[in-house]
Amino acid sequence: MSELTHIDDEGEARMVDVSAKPEQEREAVACGEIRLAKATIDTIESGQAAKGNVLAAARLAGIMAAKKTADLIPLCHPLAITHAEVGFKIPESRDRVVITATARISARTGVEMEALTAVSVAALTIYDMCKAIDKEMQITGIKVTSKTKR
Repeated sequence: MSELTHIDDEGEARMVDVSAKPEQEREAVACGEIRLAKATIDTIESGQAAKGNVLAAARLAGIMAAKKTADLIPLCHPLAITHAEVGFKIPESRDRVVITATARISARTGVEMEALTAVSVAALTIYDMCKAIDKEMQITGIKVTSKTKR
């Protein structure tokens, strides 16, 4: 296992100094899913959820969360992301919504925390908007699927 970069020699938390790194185009993609009942999927697709358009709200919440990641994660660098995107897919099994988020930036540090935060908050928004009709929802599998820099 590599050295923990957010811990100093005395074991204290610290923000990593990235000032010597070159600015690069960076992109991160994260995914996760929320498992729901088929009836809940039907409600989401029909637009009949009591709180409104579930996926539209979740998309906006995910994008907004990506932009606010440094406010949520204490040692995360505040980044002016240049692109954030959140997408949804309902597989043929109709037992979950798969969430994918992409974040891009030109910076000295990566943007994977922003992509992960977007997926997490999008899933939490779906949960919040459907909790009255589905008590068995489960958010799972949130992970980074790719990171690139040029």
